[in-house]
Amino acid sequence: MKLSPKTLLAAMALPFVVTACASNGDDVRQITTQDLQHHNWELVTIDGKDLVLGERQKAPRIEIGEKMTANGNAGCNNFFGQAELKDNKFRIEKMGMTMKMCIGDVMDTEQAFSQTLSSWSDMVLTDNFMTLKNDVHTLTFKLNDWKN
Repeated sequence: MKLSPKTLLAAMALPFVVTACASNGDDVRQITTQDLQHHNWELVTIDGKDLVLGERQKAPRIEIGEKMTANGNAGCNNFFGQAELKDNKFRIEKMGMTMKMCIGDVMDTEQAFSQTLSSWSDMVLTDNFMTLKNDVHTLTFKLNDWKN
């Protein structure tokens, strides 16, 4: 079968045209484990409200290490576990946590933080921010890698 130059050019261009037409700008980039590993993320908002810290209180944070190990501080207690990422959904499986007594708003923050991290949440990464959203809470983190 012999193809004319015009037919050959049309056949070669077709995949690019179809791809361009199918892409509507709403495409969500697939997040990889490499996007998360070796970074420290600090909580900045819960359910769209800025995190308000008390005196001598540090913002909750999560660090994702080698092989997706996760650890950090939930506001009062430290936590650890194995992070999982599947189809832009994130969770920390079998999350362990210290059991210090937490007072007032710190406990509310810690509960929202731990509930969201321990259940599957939709994840979005944009610039220096990571957002985790499930049926109950939306947490927004800012990239806060330590500088040496």
